[in-house]
Amino acid sequence: MKLIGSHTSPFVRKVRIVLAEKKIDYELVIDSPWLEDSKVPDINPLGKIPVLVLDDNTPLFDSRVIVEYIDNVTPNNKLFPAPNRERTEVKRWEALADGLLDAAVTALLEGKRPKKEQSASWIARQHDKVTRSLAFMATELGDQTFCMGTHFSMADIAVGTALGYLCFRFPDIAWQESHPNLAKLYDKLLQRPPFADTIPHD
Repeated sequence: MKLIGSHTSPFVRKVRIVLAEKKIDYELVIDSPWLEDSKVPDINPLGKIPVLVLDDNTPLFDSRVIVEYIDNVTPNNKLFPAPNRERTEVKRWEALADGLLDAAVTALLEGKRPKKEQSASWIARQHDKVTRSLAFMATELGDQTFCMGTHFSMADIAVGTALGYLCFRFPDIAWQESHPNLAKLYDKLLQRPPFADTIPHD
């Protein structure tokens, strides 16, 4: 399999962590839809990364679709529980973390536009989403070891990826101080090689 993406995309990082946790070999092809000669639109009509190209050349896109597919490829280290209430809760955590990332990426891109074209109110709206999401995550996590209690799951990968992106792109958001339980979770996740080996960088 080939994974099309970049070292800076949090959604690509999420997929890379899942592939590592599942011990699946793949080829990482570095590409970004922001490059002039990008091949991403030729593979994914939405022009987004990550894209997972299967052995039969079928492209899978949207990180949530990709990670669920990967988890079903092999029975080891299951990250999603069987279809039931617990699975829904894991996917709710993932939706929340991905939503935080969508807001953070949107704020980052808006901030890169020429100053006179930027919308301060739009950026503030995205930051509010991040702030509310962090508070909700912290409340839901409480004093649990992992998002789902005592066992590691896709919920932790999604949340850890979101927290890592904030460290990378928004170090001024002091979420570690305001939500020490999230900081404790992220520190624990960084002890796992898939997290430590995929820290985003330019």
